[in-house]
Amino acid sequence: MKKRKNIMFFLSIILAVLVMLSVMAGRFSISLQDIVEIVGSKIDGSSLSVSGHETVLFQSRLPRIAAAILIGCGLSVSGAGYQGIFRNPMVSPDLLGASAGAGFGAALGFLCGMPTLAVQLTAFFSGITAVMVTRLISRMVGGHTDNNRLLLVLSGIVVSSLFQAFISIIKYVADPFDTMPSIAFWLMGGLTYVTLSDMLFLLIPIILGTAILMMLRWRINLLSFGADEARAMGVPVKKYQGIIILCATFMTAACVAVGGMIGWVGLIVPHFARLMVGSDYKHMLPCSAILGAIFLLLVDDVARCAFPQELPIGILTAIVGAPVFVVLLARGRKGFL
Repeated sequence: MKKRKNIMFFLSIILAVLVMLSVMAGRFSISLQDIVEIVGSKIDGSSLSVSGHETVLFQSRLPRIAAAILIGCGLSVSGAGYQGIFRNPMVSPDLLGASAGAGFGAALGFLCGMPTLAVQLTAFFSGITAVMVTRLISRMVGGHTDNNRLLLVLSGIVVSSLFQAFISIIKYVADPFDTMPSIAFWLMGGLTYVTLSDMLFLLIPIILGTAILMMLRWRINLLSFGADEARAMGVPVKKYQGIIILCATFMTAACVAVGGMIGWVGLIVPHFARLMVGSDYKHMLPCSAILGAIFLLLVDDVARCAFPQELPIGILTAIVGAPVFVVLLARGRKGFL
């Protein structure tokens, strides 16, 4: 127990330090003295302006950092929840089609010339709709059986493929000079245009979903042992599977609606959390949240600072995530997975 607390404290310190470095780093650097002066001017109500630093800090740097933390947290916790109820460490938050559905919604919004908020709302509800269709198909094919995990996974593959086809159709008919670049950039994932108003869009689903999953942590532990074992302990399997999927879907859809299709975070981060604090979801969920925030914030810093032109964050998460996952698969031969 003490070791786990020390790990969580150490990760929290790393996140705090990384946030401070992220505030200062960038093409328009902000020194620690500038930050102190800006915060001081806000506290005492003076109208101090530090050569544009205040605008960069509050209009660009802080919203982007907050979005990276929230999206990293949301995707990681969603992935941990999915891995628990499906008893499979290979699943990720886009398993049931949430990411593909949200991607279709966003592409449709861009095609129709919607404003940013409308695009995000369309993406959010399209992601939820995709998961609802997945569950509907699994129910129609398999009836009301409790042991329908395989049917859910297969239905999710079908729905994801269908929405990916819809995205391809939209890309085919979109204006190649006007609409297509926006769709392509969004599908690659990125936090370049995140604003303060996007924080409310992220805060409510992610905080609420994480809180509910934390309250259900011991039920996720039981579900991770199997439906029969959970039922023997008095857990209504279908009810809690539905609640966990709903929470994870809301978080995933919100993350994709704001940040685009950012892969691998919800797949690999829970593995590292499991390595650090074990498989008990009482400790694994908060560890996944902090690790996910650290990972995505670090990747975003690299995306905007390490290259002459900013790279889409989804590309970097794939570049980092794929080899890391290969290493995890190799460890699986020794009983890790």
